[in-house]
Amino acid sequence: MARLAQTAGLTDVQQEILSTVRDFVDKEIIPVATGLEHRDEYPQAIVDGLKELGLFGLMIPEEYGGLGESLLTYALCVEEIARGWMSVSGIINTHFIVAYMLKQHGTQEQKEHFLPRMAAGDIRGAFSMSEPGLGSDVSAITSKAVKDGDEYVLNGQKMWLTNGGTSSLVAVLVRSDEGHPEGTAPHKSMTTFLVEKEPGFGEVRPGLTIPGKIDKMGYKGVDTTELIMDGLRIPADRVLGGVTGRGFYQMMDGVEVGRVNVAARGCGVAQRAFELGVQYAQQRHTFGKPIAQHQAIQFKLAEMATKVEAAHAMMVNAARKKDSGERNDLEAGMAKYLASEYCKEVVEDAFRIHGGYGFSKEYEIERLYREAPMLLIGEGTAEIQKMIIGRRLLEEYRFQG
Repeated sequence: MARLAQTAGLTDVQQEILSTVRDFVDKEIIPVATGLEHRDEYPQAIVDGLKELGLFGLMIPEEYGGLGESLLTYALCVEEIARGWMSVSGIINTHFIVAYMLKQHGTQEQKEHFLPRMAAGDIRGAFSMSEPGLGSDVSAITSKAVKDGDEYVLNGQKMWLTNGGTSSLVAVLVRSDEGHPEGTAPHKSMTTFLVEKEPGFGEVRPGLTIPGKIDKMGYKGVDTTELIMDGLRIPADRVLGGVTGRGFYQMMDGVEVGRVNVAARGCGVAQRAFELGVQYAQQRHTFGKPIAQHQAIQFKLAEMATKVEAAHAMMVNAARKKDSGERNDLEAGMAKYLASEYCKEVVEDAFRIHGGYGFSKEYEIERLYREAPMLLIGEGTAEIQKMIIGRRLLEEYRFQG
């Protein structure tokens, strides 16, 4: 076995794409990632390189200028990118979710207007569900849209936007009671708006403010922001799909494929942690021999490699299930849960193998140790995934008594 996490049954085109991405990661991302991360610097040169490779349009249909590839191809590319630096995969992910939502739910006019420029990377996407007091309870959204003639007026505060500053298109989920009588279930009175804006911080269009970057423990380089709407006026033709009340379902569809993405990120970070751990274990000597020859370290490496393989297999299964057109919330939830938990454990084991040096910012594993926890909460916490998994299992194994 040349390396861990190989994927059987790939086409020649898929293998060529992955080989190209892996070479780019090895040459253009890994050598500079730690320095950029420590400076919390946006990786503009890396993003420009990904744009040239066509990765911003990887899953956008060819008729709109994209490559028309599958979710599996996309997830495997994300795995490679996260192996280099997880923040870069975040820049791609939010863009991809918005493009996916447009492809699946947008009107023909919306697809023709946005997708070609998204495929070229000229429009960068972000999406916004969470709010300061919201957490995982999406039904408790308080941001609101009120109809005013041919426009809607949006007010409210959103939180945790990846690409909030650098994006030029944000898919925003808000309440829209217009056309939905009193007592309508919360998830049936939500609408997704396609909000165009200028990249940057401050007031990026009348009524819309991006205050600045949130300072984070890890996941640096990529901008994470708030979004404040105060009398933001949006034309009615920028309601995703052209009909109000469907926003919750549109967002959940996007998040479902986003969970495959987060699973892929966990796989990529875990792979890199294993690579660093197994390399260091063969270089570091104690008691007259490399620590890799000590049984305790071999056991640790064996456990790490097994976790990398298992997480990768579940991620691939979830992606293939979605590509087949079948419902995959169970598989995506399992893959996201397992990959993020195993990623944390593999990174910590690699950190332990490094000993005191793992605590030094000179070593790459220190960065991974701060990045891995984000995967435990991104696209739904472990507890949310277990709720999804449990409910779906009860549907499939309903007792007939």
